[in-house]
Amino acid sequence: MIIGVGIDVAEIERFAASLERTPGLADRLFTKNEQLLPGGEPRGIASLAARFAAKEALAKALGAPAGLVWLDAEVTTEDTGQPRLTVTGSVARRAAELGVRGWHVSLSHDAGIASAVVIAEG
Repeated sequence: MIIGVGIDVAEIERFAASLERTPGLADRLFTKNEQLLPGGEPRGIASLAARFAAKEALAKALGAPAGLVWLDAEVTTEDTGQPRLTVTGSVARRAAELGVRGWHVSLSHDAGIASAVVIAEG
């Protein structure tokens, strides 16, 4: 059963400007695992923007309650390239309240826009 669906888009150039303008913003939005590729290189801005869109979409799928912590949701990538969501803390508590048992996430970026869809499944 679908508990919630969220979608979000982020303009990549505008997102990059926000990260440049606000020191420490990346560390407030993303875990170290999200910021770095498996080899330790920094993740590209389009990929970060898509992960930001996924976190926004996740919040929408949960009904956008106050008090969700950005770092309590982590977007990881399987060896196959498929994105996955891992939730802890405030996000895990809200998901449990709603009966969420699994997540589906899709990320994309093209033509200067990053997007994400998140489905919360019960």
